[in-house]
Amino acid sequence: MPISLNPEIASAPTHATPPCPHFGPCGGCQLQHLTYTAQLDKKADQLRMYLDAAKLTLPELQLHPSSPLTYRNRIRLTLSEFGGQLRAGYIRNPDPSYESGPAFLAITQCPIAAPILWRATEALLDELTQRPDPWLKRAPFTLDQLELFTTPDDSPAGAQLQISLFVRTGDKSLPSKFTDAFTALCESLRTRVPALAGAGIYLLPRAGRSRRIEQARPGPTWGVPGLNYSLPPLEPGTSNLEPGLTYWVPRSAFFQVNRFLLPELVSLVVASRAGVPASSGSEPEPESEPRNPATGSAWDLYAGVGLFTRALAPHFERITAVEVAEPAFTALASTRLPNRHAVKSTTLDFLQAAVLQRDRPDLIVLDPPRTGAGPEVCELLGRIAAPTLIYVSCSPETLPADLATLAASGYTVAALHLLDLFPQTTHIETVAVLTRVTS
Repeated sequence: MPISLNPEIASAPTHATPPCPHFGPCGGCQLQHLTYTAQLDKKADQLRMYLDAAKLTLPELQLHPSSPLTYRNRIRLTLSEFGGQLRAGYIRNPDPSYESGPAFLAITQCPIAAPILWRATEALLDELTQRPDPWLKRAPFTLDQLELFTTPDDSPAGAQLQISLFVRTGDKSLPSKFTDAFTALCESLRTRVPALAGAGIYLLPRAGRSRRIEQARPGPTWGVPGLNYSLPPLEPGTSNLEPGLTYWVPRSAFFQVNRFLLPELVSLVVASRAGVPASSGSEPEPESEPRNPATGSAWDLYAGVGLFTRALAPHFERITAVEVAEPAFTALASTRLPNRHAVKSTTLDFLQAAVLQRDRPDLIVLDPPRTGAGPEVCELLGRIAAPTLIYVSCSPETLPADLATLAASGYTVAALHLLDLFPQTTHIETVAVLTRVTS
């Protein structure tokens, strides 16, 4: 639940012993040397610094802390032969103040990951080592990356796990023998990790490029191609979610990584749907006039697999979800909601058409990538002029300019939340609830 900053926080201890032995050389978690309270304080100050530059009138910032460790439901590791063995790790911190060495940093643990992810990593490395032929010797590829994705429940009875193995090759496909070899590998691995539900091999070009722009080609697969991801309930009296929210998430589709704070993020969006800021107390504030679930419309832009679409659907007569990326759109379109309309389009193209059609929903939710929504999208949103707009941002660098563009069209920031989806790191997730007076 949200908290407000305490002015006495400055007198509390700020330094802590990093929980990970790889802190420093590993470039992934930059704030482990700070207490968790100090991390939140630092992120709040940073967010305010960025937003102050936009010269906006803002409400009090509300903080939503997370469990600081074992929160990630997905990790992506680099694979490399290190010391004569196949190892998994991350890219080394380039800061020269840390010990120099090869770009690859082999690791022995990852405290921010759900425990099952590292257990499965160790088991897979062992299986691959025991099967050097065909995986390590004379293979027409190089093992490059490993991605693991799990459900929030990592108990033996409830866990599900998906594995993606990325290889670099100049070939367009793998020889047929690797289909049988991959099946044997996965079935052997499942005896050690019973939660394993599916796996796939993905082919990357021989010459490495930025992971953000590389397009992987699918190779052999095993098991089911995704997970049924169910949101765990919040504490009694704090949830605005319908019971039984479950999502089909394909193996390679984007999904938020914090398995502990994700229900609170979704609940916050649902609670803010009428422009009423979510309560900072232990229980949500009731709406003065409860919405008839059979009235009104909403748009979910950059919808992904439908994280917010599913939660908002019971509260609107019609909800339009816009997504362009595969396989997220296929998962979104297959969602069984009678009032859901899925549109495969970029958000910009969708809004340009909507302006011409003079569409105006009661609510718009947008969750753009790190590049932000951008001036064109924000100008179109201003012309559409929905009464309530909820902006979910993963980039404090791009958020201020977008908020300034929306403010110029008549929007006011009614509530501002910092959700710490990425403890131990400098990444910041923000939810801004914007409203406007309609004529």
